[in-house]
Amino acid sequence: MNYYLKVLQNYAVFSGRARRSEYWYFVLFNVIFTFVLMGLDVTLGLGFLNSLYSLVVLVPSLAVGVRRMHDVGKSGWFFIIPIYNLILAVSEGEQGDNEYGSDPKTMVF
Repeated sequence: MNYYLKVLQNYAVFSGRARRSEYWYFVLFNVIFTFVLMGLDVTLGLGFLNSLYSLVVLVPSLAVGVRRMHDVGKSGWFFIIPIYNLILAVSEGEQGDNEYGSDPKTMVF
C-alpha cells in the first residue's frame, strides 16, 4: 500500500525512475480498487464511481509507467507500445545511475 500512496504523492512527476515493485504494487491496488468500485456501482446502481476513480488515477498511472520505462533506460514514450512496454515493465532496471536519475534500489529514504 505504501507504493500506491507513493505514486499518488508523485501525482504528475514524470521524471526519475520507478522500481518494478512500485509499478506493480500500484497496478495491483489499482485493479483491486477498480473491482471494488465496479461492484459498488452495480450494487448501488450509481455507475459513476469507477469512471471517476479512473479519471483521478489516469495521470499517476501514466507517470509511474513513464518512470518505469526510465528505470530500464528507455524513453517514457516506450510506454505507449503495447507488448514491448509490458516486457520492459517486468525487466530489471539498470543498475546504477542512468540518464533519468539515480538507481532507486540504492536510494535511502
